[in-house]
Amino acid sequence: MPLISRRTFTLGASGLAAISRLHARGKIPIGVQLYSVRKLCAEDLPGTLAGLAKAGYQGVEFAGYHGRTAKELRKLLDDNGLRCCGTHTGLNTLLGDELPRTIEFNQILGNPYLVVPSLPERYRSSRQAWLDTAKLFAELAEKVRPHKMRVGYHNHAVEFKPMEGEIPWDIFFQNTSRDVIMQIDTGNCLSGGGDPIAYVRKYPGRAVTVHIKEYSATKRDAIIGEGDINWKEFFAACESVGGTEWYIVEEESGAYPGLQAVTRSLQNLHKMGK
Repeated sequence: MPLISRRTFTLGASGLAAISRLHARGKIPIGVQLYSVRKLCAEDLPGTLAGLAKAGYQGVEFAGYHGRTAKELRKLLDDNGLRCCGTHTGLNTLLGDELPRTIEFNQILGNPYLVVPSLPERYRSSRQAWLDTAKLFAELAEKVRPHKMRVGYHNHAVEFKPMEGEIPWDIFFQNTSRDVIMQIDTGNCLSGGGDPIAYVRKYPGRAVTVHIKEYSATKRDAIIGEGDINWKEFFAACESVGGTEWYIVEEESGAYPGLQAVTRSLQNLHKMGK
């Protein structure tokens, strides 16, 4: 028995047409990771989503659901003309009996990207642990493929710290399925000593969704466009070889209150032609 009808999962003709128009113009849509405004979401999720849509965001990536059902969340998205560009979901929700429920939840949201934001220590404590985790993700990718979904992994800094003579990010992505999304987080990558531009080029077609986060060696509260990242080169990599379908802003600088930081970040991206 199917988990949910194809009709319920679809973005609808208008949503698909909008995505097609964006890509036809060479424009990758821009979403925002709701962790950036988590306090506002906890206080007033409907108002926060409305504010993000008004600011010009086209989608949101969830990091928690604030006690709402998938149907309630989908209505809030539809009411504001927003799409779900991903969910950060714990690995435990992709295992065993939890997986069918997670698939159904995300089908209702209209979300094809199931991204694990971090791993418990036992899944990354050694080279062998990373190899076992790579195999697990490949198996999960195979299980969600019939539902037109993909599993992904999002980095922090630890994945770029050498382990047993290798970089964990490489151990993982060299040994898992090409169907597994490489959600590179630019700021976290640089904080760990990695080069996000080089990694997008190293694993072509894998950077399906990327986290746009500024990094500055001298200014801790730099927002997008005010730090050290060569955004022009990064975007060129995403758009030439990365296979990128969404740019997702994650703002953690704390530079401005409320929605100001994510709004200014989006304005700066627009100035870059995004």
